This record gives sequence, structure tokens and C-alpha cells, in this order.
Amino acid sequence: DGEPSGAYREFKALVEAADRKFARARDLPLYGGGDHHSRKAFKAYTRLWRLQQDRRRDLVAAGLRRWEIGEVASRIGQLYYARYLRTAEPRSLVGAYVFYEAIYSRGYFAAPAPANANASAAAGGGAKHQGLLIRYKELRFIARFLVVAMLMRRAEAVDHLVARLRSLVQESKSAYPKTNFKEWKQVLQELDRFLKADGAYKGSRSLRYDNLFDSYASNLASIARFHSKRVLKLKEAVLTSYHRNEVKFTELTLDTFRMLQSLEWEPTGSYQIAVKELTENGTMSDQSGPSGLIDIHLSTEISDGNLPSNPQRAIIYHPTVSHLMAVSPFSKLLCSPLKLKFCIVAYDIRGKFL
Repeated sequence: DGEPSGAYREFKALVEAADRKFARARDLPLYGGGDHHSRKAFKAYTRLWRLQQDRRRDLVAAGLRRWEIGEVASRIGQLYYARYLRTAEPRSLVGAYVFYEAIYSRGYFAAPAPANANASAAAGGGAKHQGLLIRYKELRFIARFLVVAMLMRRAEAVDHLVARLRSLVQESKSAYPKTNFKEWKQVLQELDRFLKADGAYKGSRSLRYDNLFDSYASNLASIARFHSKRVLKLKEAVLTSYHRNEVKFTELTLDTFRMLQSLEWEPTGSYQIAVKELTENGTMSDQSGPSGLIDIHLSTEISDGNLPSNPQRAIIYHPTVSHLMAVSPFSKLLCSPLKLKFCIVAYDIRGKFL
């Protein structure tokens, strides 16, 4: 029970506590409250991340494995992404990308799979089972990374991740012949259909509103006269869809994917430079070590002061009527319809305002 094993016991205890907080935050819907649970989970994983950085040598000596580091980093990336969906803050999306890219480039989940049945038997059933669990973690991680890369419009990264996911599914079928990977074949089919329908993600202008290209000088006088009487600002949006044969990847439908971007401002040049430097600094150092020095607060250090905040979004996949009515602004309208001064615009997937 020396110092290394003590550090590892502390790490495992913190993992169990952080996982409980993460489960509570993950189970909350992406609308309404939930910031309290998300902050607690983020704080727990921040503490974990700093522990593995400060005592990395002791933890590795005590048996810390690379996939355990990857799991912590992946949870931080998931919390960043969930925060982006709740708040529409671009820096949170950048935070998710930074952690995901670091996990991928350092191969935290890239555990060697058994080459054949004889090797599997020699390794033992327990080792084979753990290898399969790590493989599932890697598959789920790449799927999450793909969504973030598509939203960040990183076409090169998307192409690379698609190829990696496809090869990983094939490798998994060969390495674990008794395991059914049918669901991942369906994921690949969904992904191919999604990318084919959204073929414009390569080499095209962003769907985000660009103040330079999307503002028309001829409209400015009319807008100024309108704003002199009443100022209407888009503060909240409810994104949902519920129809057959939707084009989707995971639970992100193509319609929601496009509207998410359409309801955001395109970052300015200075912000984009900061993002580029951030992602490069966050992923290019200490590539070979079991833990990378990813700054936990990287994405909170950049913001685009030249643009207003993006409207908050509530994203609901296949909602019931009660779920829809619980979402702001519908809940505000039901609670005090006479006191609030706002309007609701509904837009359906056929391109019509209702």
C-alpha cells in the first residue's frame, strides 16, 4: 500500500463519485433546468483530470490504463457538448472538440484486439471481455466525435473519422466473431445517408448567419425604422421533428443539425484564429504519454465579443405533447399568457412558417 496504490485508490473513488454526478446530468432533458447537476459533474471530472495530471507517474505505476484516462476526457467532452446544446455557446462546442481530438490523436481507446481465436483463449475470457468493452467505448466515442466535427464543419476530420469508424466495425467483427455488431452496421448506414443528404458540408459557406455576407444594405433603413418602435429579439428556439424515415445520425436529425447552425452567428475572423490556436495547442503536445496536458479551461478563455449571444435552443427528439408543453417558451405562454410580450414562430420541415 505505497504512495502509487494510494493515488490509484483515490482516483477510483473520485471516478465513482464523478460517474454518479454524470449520470444525473446525462439523464436530464436538454431543456429547462439542469445547470446545477452539470456544474457538479464538470467540477468532479475537473478534479479527476487534474489528479491524473499531477500524479500521473504514481497512477501509471499502480496500474492506471490509457482507456481510463480516455473515459475521463470523454466525459468532459460530453459535458461540454451538452452545455453547447443547452446554451448555444460556441466555446462549449470548441471545448468538446478539443478533448475529443486529443483522445483520438493519443489513441486512449485504441486497445489491441485479439488477433485470432487462439490468442483470445490465451489471453483469457476476462481479458477478452474487457477488450470488447473498450471496443464499444471507442465506437461510441468516434460517433460522438463525428457529430461535433460536423457541427464544427471540419470536413477533413469528418472524412477521416468516417473511414475509421467503418474500418473499426470491420475489425470488431473479425476480432469478436461471436458478438453481433448489427447495430453498428445500421449506424454506418445512417451516417452514409446523413452525409449524402448533407453533401453541402464540403467546401460550402456556413449555414450560420454571417454579419458580413448576410446583411443587405438595402434593408438597414427599414430595420432601423422598425426597431425605433419595437425591438424583437430571438432568444429561444424549440427544435424538434417527428416523422417517418427521418435522415438522422444518432439522435441528431438532419433538420435539427441544419437549424442548429442557422440559429447561430458565424464567428468573426479573430475568434476563428483563437479557435485554431486553441485546438492546435490542446492536441499537439505530449502525444505519446498516457495523459496529455489538455487545459481544462481552454474553451472558456475565448469568446467573440463582436457578436451578440446565440439564442438558446431546446432540442427534443420525438417528443410527446406534454414534453413539448414543458419547454420554454411554451410553458411561459401557458403560465402567464397575458403578461408576456413575445411571439412564437413555428417552422416545419417542408419549409413553411405556421
